[in-house]
Amino acid sequence: MSSPFRRTAAGLYWRLSRWRLRSEPAPAEAGLLIGAPHTSNWDFVLMLAIAWKLGIDARWLGKHTLFAGWKGPVMRALGGIPVDRRDPSGVVTEVLGRVRGGEVFHLVVTPEGTRSGDGWKSGFYRIAREADLPVTLGYVDRTTMTTGLGPTLRLTGDVRADMDRVRAFYADKAGLRPALRTEPRLRSEDA
Repeated sequence: MSSPFRRTAAGLYWRLSRWRLRSEPAPAEAGLLIGAPHTSNWDFVLMLAIAWKLGIDARWLGKHTLFAGWKGPVMRALGGIPVDRRDPSGVVTEVLGRVRGGEVFHLVVTPEGTRSGDGWKSGFYRIAREADLPVTLGYVDRTTMTTGLGPTLRLTGDVRADMDRVRAFYADKAGLRPALRTEPRLRSEDA
């Protein structure tokens, strides 16, 4: 799919959607895009619409079963990178390998993972720190029916202080299904 097609499709989506795109400009350099609160599979549609409207070359991580059969080529064309959740440490290694190999892209990460409510996964933090990538806070907020990109941060290595900044941004964001929202907290903050 060409960039003009994606921009046209995204423009049509935003004209017809009841959601409003309220976004800071797309980040100038490649990095991580956090998608939160991640409370519904519809977040995927909103993420694509945001990326395509802003002209962002976005990749995203998806469970490997989404890439089985005929869906594989479609999911890859939409920017998908298959992840085998049985070996989560391999995800960080693979993404870092792509970055170190010279690939330039924005990786969309949903730290809430499976929306199970057991806290955020730390992979995004490790990738951002090890590859020295900025983190842009993307959001979905049903209370205002808005979605988009918020600020871009450089993580400092002080996990608690960095996550305090992340929590402050997401404090008033509810997600599509507010009851499934998970507080932005990493296990390493309590260590």
